[in-house]
Amino acid sequence: MNDRTLAVDGGARVAQIFDAQQRAFDAQPFSSADERRAQLRALKRQVSRYQDLLADAISRDFGWRSPSESMMLDVLPTTLEIDHAISHVRRWMKPSRRSTELLFLSNSLSVHYQPKGVVGVIATWNFPVYLSLGPLAAALAAGNRVMIKMPEVTPATNGVLKGLLGEVFPEDRVALIGGELEDPNAFSSLPFNHIVFTGSPQVGRIVMRQAAQHLTPVTLELGGKSPALVMRGYPVREAALRIAHGKGANSGQVCVSPDYALVPREHVAAFVSQVQASFVRLYGECAADSRDYTSIASDRHVARLQALLDDARAKGAVVTPCGPLNDARRMPLHIVTGCTPEMALMREEIFGPILPVIPYDTHDEAIAFICARPRPLALYCFSHDAAARDDVLRRTHSGGVTINDWAWHVVNHDAPFGGVGNSGMGTYHGVEGFRELSHARTVFKRHRLFPVGLFYPPYGKAVQRLALKLFIGRADPALKKAQ
Repeated sequence: MNDRTLAVDGGARVAQIFDAQQRAFDAQPFSSADERRAQLRALKRQVSRYQDLLADAISRDFGWRSPSESMMLDVLPTTLEIDHAISHVRRWMKPSRRSTELLFLSNSLSVHYQPKGVVGVIATWNFPVYLSLGPLAAALAAGNRVMIKMPEVTPATNGVLKGLLGEVFPEDRVALIGGELEDPNAFSSLPFNHIVFTGSPQVGRIVMRQAAQHLTPVTLELGGKSPALVMRGYPVREAALRIAHGKGANSGQVCVSPDYALVPREHVAAFVSQVQASFVRLYGECAADSRDYTSIASDRHVARLQALLDDARAKGAVVTPCGPLNDARRMPLHIVTGCTPEMALMREEIFGPILPVIPYDTHDEAIAFICARPRPLALYCFSHDAAARDDVLRRTHSGGVTINDWAWHVVNHDAPFGGVGNSGMGTYHGVEGFRELSHARTVFKRHRLFPVGLFYPPYGKAVQRLALKLFIGRADPALKKAQ
């Protein structure tokens, strides 16, 4: 059997799993809070049991990633999200009482949260545990069946996850698909009841078009160019350390990594110097020698990052590396000044250890720079001036915000996480994630003595005229005469 035959068989197998999950959901369309919590607890136990194997597998897929970084940025946030769902799912499931219109007083109105059915999760490679098992936790909390499509470039992690899940979930509850599909569209074109996708805006558009064939709702987490705005009065050294950490974590291969920094013009030189010093403080004089510094995921990605730097140099930028490039796959942070709009690194999401630094003269100029670009997944504002921070929050848009640091809003699971505009749509985490993957079903219950017959024809009854006058008011007779 050749590779193509295996790929074709893989596509048929995925369709069979979907059909099995759909049948299983139809047979049991609503699971209890105890059943959902049991599933979440089983998932948590497996993550704990497999933590070392997961960290080792991620490192092999990357070429090198510190097991400690994988534990902190992949395994720990996953566990926190599962814990939050276990603690709150019983309350989330309770019907929400709502107020009827005064016209329908004495009746009852409520919203019931109903599982959607079979949810497709399309994960990405940079955080293969958190971005697969996190949405899984939200989907299980909402009572759904789940199919997870993992990227082909993380085979070691995929194998560990497949074993981890297979020990506690039958395939008609949770199934993981690795790299066996020649055409990934074979997954996203299935008639899921909801799709959660993490990846680039370009691929997100494809997923959305395919989902539209079945009118499948989508949650898209797409990244973008997240700005770090350093405001006057904030210590440059402290901002530089936080941003250097944001660019060094996972070698900047993070959807919410600070993409570029906006710095007061008079502080640019000091900021560049402090970022250099901070990066060396975190990872040493040579990042390639640090056990804490992650490899760029592939040679292809290295070539893309080098092309961004070459393009910037050719167009007049100054590139300041934060150490020697002794290993192309373990590229140190490169700071770029003298950037212009036509440079590729000012138009594309960087997703790596490159930091453009943009000078600004006024507060309004900095805000205008942010607002002139597609809405990012995250925004970072460094300021101790509450009024200035509030002005930034009022006048800009982003998926989320961390003030005086980077990304920590993402791993606080009582709040929603998601993008806006070009950086995505929909949210997960917390109660918003539960509701995103549930159908909010309105239930109106008529009181047995409520005189609904008063609204029946023939129309024009005194009670009907009184109700219309009370709630709508009187028409303007002048308008009728003008016709």
